[in-house]
Amino acid sequence: MADTFTTKDVASHNTVESGLYIIIDNDVYSLAGFVDEHPGGAKILKRVGGKDASKQFWKYHNESVLKKYQGKLKIGTIKEEAKL
Repeated sequence: MADTFTTKDVASHNTVESGLYIIIDNDVYSLAGFVDEHPGGAKILKRVGGKDASKQFWKYHNESVLKKYQGKLKIGTIKEEAKL
């Protein structure tokens, strides 16, 4: 798994049908298959789809949660974008 994404790539996957990607600490996760399993409900995941959800994630979770699901849900990382 060496895929890299731009923030624009992630933003285009903002629904379950398109893959529901989110960013947590520069890593990209696909949550389309996890929406129904999320203990906090699908609504919150759909709200952050296509966005950097780091702040929201760390507000409610600790590192053990990330480690538990990382192997299953992580699909890549954010590519460094050129500054203009």
